[in-house]
Amino acid sequence: MAQELLSRLAEQTAYLQLVPGEKAQFEVTVNGALVFSKVATKRFPEVKELRELIQKLAPASV
Repeated sequence: MAQELLSRLAEQTAYLQLVPGEKAQFEVTVNGALVFSKVATKRFPEVKELRELIQKLAPASV
């Protein structure tokens, strides 16, 4: 999933960083705002779902 996100979003965002979390965590933040939490939802996100969340909040590359 991480590699797919990086490849699909690399051209659309100026800065994308993946940070390993603690065991059983999978959280996505954009500009400091939590947009997805596996702990809260008890599921992994779909790649399309994450892509849409990130694209809404991340500024596009210039």
